[in-house]
Amino acid sequence: MELPGLAFAVWMFICFYASVDGYPSGKIREACTSMIPCHGSSPQLSPEHTITVNGTEFKPGDNIEVHLSGPDFEGFFIQARDAEHLDSPAVGSFMLVDRRLSQLLTCGRTKNSAVSHTSKAKKKYIKVYWIAPGDAPKRVQFLATVVKKYKIFWVKIPGPIVSQPNALSPTPRLHATSETVSTSHPVSYLSKPFNASGCGSMKFCIRNPSNCDPESASCFFLSFQREKSSVFIEMSGPSEGYLAFALSRDQWMGGDDAYLCVNEDHRVHVSPAYLKGRSRPVLDSVNALEDVSWRLVDGVLQCSFRRSIRLPAYKGRFNLDASYYIFLADGEASEGGLIHKHRRQPLITNGIYNVTGLPHDIGGSRSPRLIKAHGALMFVAWITTVSIGVLVARFFKPVWSHSFLFGKEMWFQVHRMLMLTTVTLTSISFVLPFIYRGGWSQQAGFHPYLGCTVMALTIFQALMAGFRPSRHAPRRQLFNWFHWSTGTTARILAVVTMFLGMDLPALDLPDPWDTYTMIGFVAWHVGIDVLLEIHSYCLVRKVEVIEDDRVQILQSLTSAEAEGRLFKQIVFAIYICGNVVFLIAFLAAISQI
Repeated sequence: MELPGLAFAVWMFICFYASVDGYPSGKIREACTSMIPCHGSSPQLSPEHTITVNGTEFKPGDNIEVHLSGPDFEGFFIQARDAEHLDSPAVGSFMLVDRRLSQLLTCGRTKNSAVSHTSKAKKKYIKVYWIAPGDAPKRVQFLATVVKKYKIFWVKIPGPIVSQPNALSPTPRLHATSETVSTSHPVSYLSKPFNASGCGSMKFCIRNPSNCDPESASCFFLSFQREKSSVFIEMSGPSEGYLAFALSRDQWMGGDDAYLCVNEDHRVHVSPAYLKGRSRPVLDSVNALEDVSWRLVDGVLQCSFRRSIRLPAYKGRFNLDASYYIFLADGEASEGGLIHKHRRQPLITNGIYNVTGLPHDIGGSRSPRLIKAHGALMFVAWITTVSIGVLVARFFKPVWSHSFLFGKEMWFQVHRMLMLTTVTLTSISFVLPFIYRGGWSQQAGFHPYLGCTVMALTIFQALMAGFRPSRHAPRRQLFNWFHWSTGTTARILAVVTMFLGMDLPALDLPDPWDTYTMIGFVAWHVGIDVLLEIHSYCLVRKVEVIEDDRVQILQSLTSAEAEGRLFKQIVFAIYICGNVVFLIAFLAAISQI
């Protein structure tokens, strides 16, 4: 078979094994090169849809507005390619306007280098922005594949060609041509990302995660460098909406001096603002910032500006030669630059700092220390102490029945010690969020309600244990049932409460890692519990009743349970090790927030 025929056969084979419904979700990376949907039919010849742009020339870093319009269509796929080599890989990256209709895809090695649909819902018009890369070819052409119905589609509809002026002799510069936006000073485009050189020696830096590189797509970065009577500030982070930092006299939002870098129609506006409580920031009508620059590439927003250390003429602006807590937040912004509340807790420094003083290279935390302590104590109590205590009481009475500690059976003393530890840790942890919030939280959903229920059941369980009837008392059986049912209910609700609490903004453990790890712990505990139950059942089955001349030889339940104590002890040791591993994993995650 000739090579073209073989390539066609391979393409048909892939299409045959692709989903029968094509790509209704728009995840069509398999079609990055050919731009052909695997719908089992030939493309149409005369396109009904058109691609338009808002300009014919571009420079590296420019944003080109791209429109796709025409009769109702279900799917689409947009790329930009070298106009001289249309079979070459996609060029540049895109930014979205409406995430409900469109999504970004990565074709080849270029992130966000294509745009596709999110569903089969009919649409007439799509608007996106193309960001010109630094190494863009001289001429770039936009191409689109449009699916009207499953078997009616057009491939590589040619769009406009945009070109670089003086492309034959480009001169790389740190800043591109200036433009004026809604600030009072010219704004320029950064052609290169920030770097962390000089952090801790020449400039004051805040990084999250610690020591991360601001050139990476997962690093939040804020730096201050004093230059005579002014401070040069750089801010960077993964956000297509906005980044903001604030100087605060305490660790609560309100009465703070804030600075926002907002993506407004794919131009970044940098503005000072004033925070009043938890309401929307109040932008300052007069901008005291100079040398404003910005960059928005591959989902990473960066901006820089200069501000005088003292601004007595500007109300609400703090002096930069004093010490403050520093907040760093990110969030979404809708078209027109309207910002939305950040979905997670801002990064907050652990102490107050003077950004014009001795340079530091520090991190911060997105969770307050009291909330971290609350989560850590609850994990210790309800993952470790209560779980081990329950297994001891349930399965180790016959194993340790002849061992004593302080005059009582060892299993009982170990069980009581672990349960009292659980009550103590839960009680301490319970009050910490109220101390932090100063009252009840209206934004924590069902978590606080379930937490109060668990606390009440914990106290009730401890009080009930204090009035336990003697072993042979008539009410002992009733007590045993109440004791078991109350404890089991508390444990189940505690696990549900931890599931809900892990994703609250004040703690927000890594998702979905936290959910999978908690599911793993539950499976681990239930598995060990079932294993020991099966083991106990097998021992009971060994009880033999031999009847000879009305003489019964019975093996007692206690003796039967005592058999296999080595097996129980080995399983118990393995369980404790696994339990500690889960606990350490959660505590380590809390410490990294």
